[in-house]
Amino acid sequence: MPDEPGDYAPTNGIRLWYRDEGDADGDPLLLIMGLNSQLILWPDEFVAALGERGFRVIRFDNRDCGLSDKIAGTIQPGGKPAYHLVDMAADTVGLLDHLGIQRAHVVGASMGGMIAQLVAIHHADRVATLCSIMSTTGDRRVGQPTFEAALALLEPTPVEREAAIDHIANIYRIIGSKTHADTEQPYRRQSAEASYDRAFHPQGAKRQFAAIANAVDRTPKLRELDIPTAVIHGVEDSLINVSGGQATHREISGSTYLELPDMGHDLPRPLWPEVLDTIEANARKGA
Repeated sequence: MPDEPGDYAPTNGIRLWYRDEGDADGDPLLLIMGLNSQLILWPDEFVAALGERGFRVIRFDNRDCGLSDKIAGTIQPGGKPAYHLVDMAADTVGLLDHLGIQRAHVVGASMGGMIAQLVAIHHADRVATLCSIMSTTGDRRVGQPTFEAALALLEPTPVEREAAIDHIANIYRIIGSKTHADTEQPYRRQSAEASYDRAFHPQGAKRQFAAIANAVDRTPKLRELDIPTAVIHGVEDSLINVSGGQATHREISGSTYLELPDMGHDLPRPLWPEVLDTIEANARKGA
């Protein structure tokens, strides 16, 4: 077993590493992180704040990332991906099954937002409320990255520790908030170091990216959702343009929308109160 709090959940033929935190008697709130982003990218302080608001908070490593099981297979140009986002959504539901949770508030960031949307689409009875953060609908006309952000994400990650950490921290700089760059820089470096030291697995990022690239447009199904939904997006997001969040809000009837002018593809600490308030207010609609 890994030397950290948590446990493995057997789900969908694999194992996910998860942590079950916060208020044990509170409403379950499931956090889903994005591309090649481990559960530690939901900062401990952010998770603790949700716990203080009365939620039982579950966060986990997606398949092919962190301490969860890695998936065999190589990516060939134009070839079939090793798995799809719907498989990752099924992983998520399997985690809820393992924990005996019938319904949860589901919060996803970036690729995690895509997965959260698919959980709501295909497993609506398991979702009390949905919160999609810095994500998009799958419509290729919205939510596209800048050239600089796409280039940074596609550049191979060095293997050597310091070079890899520099590379990861530079990606955080490019896609993250510009307004809060100075205050966030130390945290970005710490996150890069922690991610490398906990579980360095760049091959998984390639397979996850292939799952995103091969995903179908979720727009028609999003229009059918009847679940309390909040959408959060930053104007400074260079990885998933704010048009992705705007489209998500537009397609999900009755959704609330928080657009933050000084947020990039990250969760800057000065914006946590607004983000946490939005998550909580939406969750109370489905209590």
